[in-house]
Amino acid sequence: MAPTETSWPDLPYVAWKDACATLHMWTQIVGKVRLALTPWLNHSWHVSFRVTARGLGTPLIVIDGRGLQIEFDFIDHVLWVRTSDGHFRQLTLRHMPVAEFHAEFLQLLLRGLRAELDK
Repeated sequence: MAPTETSWPDLPYVAWKDACATLHMWTQIVGKVRLALTPWLNHSWHVSFRVTARGLGTPLIVIDGRGLQIEFDFIDHVLWVRTSDGHFRQLTLRHMPVAEFHAEFLQLLLRGLRAELDK
């Protein structure tokens, strides 16, 4: 097939396998939030990410009457945590061990929840 403007670029697995493995683990971590906070559906359909204009995002998660959504923005390299009442937090996606991402993500969630509970 001749390359065109609409062709997908080559993405050889060997060139990005480490990034792929890291991204897989990061999405597993974020996906556990939705897994824990939403009712079970067959085959974990309730946990899957959706493709967004900028990356991957969770469907809306309702907690304490508010909507929560988490999105990996692969254009600006940011993980966004947004709520339906206008609050948001972000985590810069940078080269870091999975354990560090896990710790920073949990801290981000807990800070956000604590701030809301203190109101």
